[in-house]
Amino acid sequence: MTKQRWVIKIGSALLTNDGKGLDTTSIASWVEQIVTLTKQDIEVILVSSGAIAEGIKRLGWNERPDDIHKLQAAAAVGQMGLIQTYESLFAKHDIHTAQIL
Repeated sequence: MTKQRWVIKIGSALLTNDGKGLDTTSIASWVEQIVTLTKQDIEVILVSSGAIAEGIKRLGWNERPDDIHKLQAAAAVGQMGLIQTYESLFAKHDIHTAQIL
């Protein structure tokens, strides 16, 4: 039997505190659901938003900028926190993560 592969896309509205940093409780819930799928022998590819929101928080900005260069900077800074969050939550279940660049 061929293993199923699911691609799951989770948008910023489901992962952030109104665009101001990550909602780790919400992310933990998504991780739990994905872990359940992997235990059912389903391969999961997670596509996640949230880097810009986390970057805005880390950079101390009060609102989302319109300038593309500032958005890119926020995404670059926030990506670190996003990946660290996923890594630590999946590690609790002995699941290794990887980022596709």
